[in-house]
Amino acid sequence: MDTVATAREIIHAASHVHFFTGAGMSADSGLDTFRDAQTGLWQKVNPQDMASIEAWQRDPEPMWAWYLWRAHLAHQSQPHAGHLAIGSLAQRSSQVSVTTQNIDDLHERSGCSDVAHLHGSLVAFRCSSCHLPYPHHIELPSKPVSRLRPPHCEECGGLIRPGVVWFGESLPQDQWEKAEENMRAADVVVIVGTSGSVWPAAGLPSIAHRAGTPIIEVSPHRSDLTDLATVWIEDTAAAALPAILK
Repeated sequence: MDTVATAREIIHAASHVHFFTGAGMSADSGLDTFRDAQTGLWQKVNPQDMASIEAWQRDPEPMWAWYLWRAHLAHQSQPHAGHLAIGSLAQRSSQVSVTTQNIDDLHERSGCSDVAHLHGSLVAFRCSSCHLPYPHHIELPSKPVSRLRPPHCEECGGLIRPGVVWFGESLPQDQWEKAEENMRAADVVVIVGTSGSVWPAAGLPSIAHRAGTPIIEVSPHRSDLTDLATVWIEDTAAAALPAILK
């Protein structure tokens, strides 16, 4: 069976295509994933030191420096052919939506406007006390440094923090509801580059599966979600998406 041709037929027959993307999507743009056994970010730093509110309250400066450097790397990276294929489809149709577990803005930079960020965003800074968005430009470092002092909120004086979800924090409710709504509304769901092991995000595709919605998975390896897929394309996002979306 030609899985690419089958996937293309399913997508072309759909009126609402929903993409569910994970770390493998950003990896094709050269960004490190969190959990890769050899090169993942959690192999380089202690997660509790860089992704917990307790660490932030204890000493925010190392965390602020680390996330600003990661924001710099994300800003320097470019959308790959898979991002651009989704963006091109979004420009041709109003019924293209994305739910991503990634915290970069590569989907937006490739032309997608309907994007739900389940784990927050590196470019959406907010106050750690009153939670108001920070409206000012943040200067990103040109090289990694060990410590940087975060600015203060003009409303309450609290420290401005990265707009990402840390361990023990709830996912943003508005983004979760948006993701659920698109999973229910879609005529086809395309899962790209996720292991399906990070919960509760990994439970979202089951909404489409229970409804009988066709699911296409793009991944170079089997994942915890492969058994839900109508079609599994054993390839990377950058290679497979242009082929099935053209």
